[in-house]
Amino acid sequence: MDSYAIVQASGKQFWIEEKRFYDFDKLPLQAGDTFTLNNILLVNQNNSLAVGKPFLNNQYKIEATVLRHLSSTKIRVYKMRSKKKTRKTFGNRSKLTRVYINSISKAALQAPVCLM
Repeated sequence: MDSYAIVQASGKQFWIEEKRFYDFDKLPLQAGDTFTLNNILLVNQNNSLAVGKPFLNNQYKIEATVLRHLSSTKIRVYKMRSKKKTRKTFGNRSKLTRVYINSISKAALQAPVCLM
């Protein structure tokens, strides 16, 4: 485990490592699209720890690629009221997007632009 990051995505926090895939809530992207994750809370690279307050703005860049869209496992909810003869079964399969993390890198510092 060389480097990892803690990222906020889909309303949750994920421990992200390079060259691995993760399942986020469905994203409005197509398979094969590349995007960057912005809400980075913490980065550990080569035993140097960077913590954001609350985010590391423009200091690090995490590039990811959408692999495919899928459905999670089915969750069954069974409600029964005893002695009333009422029973109901509900099911849900949430939609997910499988994302492959390409790289966690330090963002290149952009020089301020001076207009004269």
